Amino acid sequence: MLRYLHDLGRRATHMFLTVARIMVPVMVLVYVAERLGLVRLAGEALSPAMAWLGLPAQAGIVWATTVITNIYGGIAVVAALSGEMQLTVAQMSALGAMMLFAHNLPTEQAVVRRAGASALFTGSLRLVVGAAYGAAVAWACHLGGWLQEPVALGWLSGSGAGAPAGPPALWPWLVGTVRSLLLIWLIICALVVLLDLLERLGFTRWLTRRLAPVLRLTGLSEAAAPLTTIGMLMGLAYGGALIIEASERENYDRRTLLLALCWLSLFHAVLEDTLLIAALGANIWIILVLRGVVVLAIMMALAFATRPATRWGQRLAQAR
Repeated sequence: MLRYLHDLGRRATHMFLTVARIMVPVMVLVYVAERLGLVRLAGEALSPAMAWLGLPAQAGIVWATTVITNIYGGIAVVAALSGEMQLTVAQMSALGAMMLFAHNLPTEQAVVRRAGASALFTGSLRLVVGAAYGAAVAWACHLGGWLQEPVALGWLSGSGAGAPAGPPALWPWLVGTVRSLLLIWLIICALVVLLDLLERLGFTRWLTRRLAPVLRLTGLSEAAAPLTTIGMLMGLAYGGALIIEASERENYDRRTLLLALCWLSLFHAVLEDTLLIAALGANIWIILVLRGVVVLAIMMALAFATRPATRWGQRLAQAR
C-alpha cells in the first residue's frame, strides 16, 4: 500500500513540476504586465472593436483582462465597471462566452505547447472563435429582440468581487500564487488517484465505449478520451498535465494531440467557469449548451481537415 501511494505521489509530483515550470514564469510576466498597466492599455485598444461585436466599449477592458489573466480577473473588472457599464442579458451572455472561450492564454497555451500542440494555432483559434461566437450571439439577439432585459450588476460593487481591479501588491500576489500552485498540486494528486481507481474499476473502459460515437466524429483516438474528459470538467492546466504525462507514456500521434488539445482549449472547466459566468447574469443555454454544440461542430471540421488523406494530415503524420 505504501509503495502504491509512493508511486502515485511521485507520478503526480512529476506532472505538477512539469506544469509549474511552464506556469510560474508566465505568471510572473503577466503580473509585471499588470503592474505596468499594459493589460488596461490592451483593453482600451480593443474598446472600438467591441462596437462591431455589438458590445459596449468597456467590454474590451473586461475581455483583455480575462484573456491575459483569468476569468476571476475579468469578473473583478466587471465589478469595478458595474456602475458605468450597462449590459443586457444577451450582451452579458455574449461577453461571458467570449471569456469562457479565451482566458488565461499566456499560461494555458504554454501548457498546450508543452503538451505537443501549437500555442499560436490553439490560442488564435480561441480568440477567433470567441470573438465570432460573441458577435453572433449579440447581434442575433439584438435583431431578434431576445434577452434584452438589463443585467443587474450592482450587487458586485457591494461584494468582495467589487474590489479595485488593479493588480495586488507583491506580497499578496506571492501568497496567492503559492496557494494556487499548492491547489494545483493537490488537484493533480487527486486526479491521479481517481484515474487509477477508475481504471481498476473498469469505468474508464465503460466511458470510452460510451464516448466512441462522439470520438469518431471528432477524430480523437479512444485512448485520449478519459484524459480529455477530465480536462473538460476540471480545467486545461489539470487536463494538460495529464496529457503531457500520458503523451510521454502512450506516444500519441500528432493528430491526436492536436485534436485533444483543441478540445481542451475551446471547452474546459465547464462546471466551475460556466457557473461563474452564469452568476453574472448570462444565459446558461448560450454559454454552455449552444457553445458545446459549436465546439463539437468545430472539432468535426478540424477532424475532417486533418484526415490522413489531406495535406494537413500528412504534415502531422510526418511531424511525429
